[in-house]
Amino acid sequence: MLAQIAGLAAAHQLEVLGGFTCDADESLPKGTRSLLLLGPAGPQYWPHVTAQPEWQDGAPDPIDRWSRRVIGGLACQLGGKALFPFGGAPYHPFYRWALRTGRIWESPVRLLVHDSHGLMVSFRGALALREVVELPQAVWPCDSCTAPCLTACPAGALGAQGYDLPACHGYLDSAAGGDCLNSGCAVRRACPLPQSRARLAEHSAYHMGIFHT
Repeated sequence: MLAQIAGLAAAHQLEVLGGFTCDADESLPKGTRSLLLLGPAGPQYWPHVTAQPEWQDGAPDPIDRWSRRVIGGLACQLGGKALFPFGGAPYHPFYRWALRTGRIWESPVRLLVHDSHGLMVSFRGALALREVVELPQAVWPCDSCTAPCLTACPAGALGAQGYDLPACHGYLDSAAGGDCLNSGCAVRRACPLPQSRARLAEHSAYHMGIFHT
């Protein structure tokens, strides 16, 4: 079944980033046996999603609306339920779910890190399914890494000590902050893992612009 789901997601430039099996989890819809987390598959995701009707119609929140349509449609096909990391409180615990997958961990800078997407891992939604879907696991990638993420932040706002949000925004307000705003967070880009699946600069710039609004 995993191969079928992966094929359906790939048609929308999405990937099953991980998941887990469960019973009677209060954070999930009743009857859920498996939860699969979906996110962008790679650089081809951005030209695909920006060609969709939601991006073209000029209405707010185009990526979230696209995610609801596409992942909601996948859930209907599979007889499951779609869950999203946006939409207002109470928010679904995607961070906690990610740590249960065996493919996503807390990195040295406390951001989530994926075994192949590195610090660029992000979620567009999840599929809560009534079937048991066995998923592969991986080995924590940071164990053998020199951890360039720890020293990559030019503002010193993100490291082993955690995240200094005011320092980050203050740097982005400065002339020097243009590189992070236009190309994406320097810490995320420092991770050696996602080089083959690196985001396009315009993809990162879009989300950085929303983050810094």
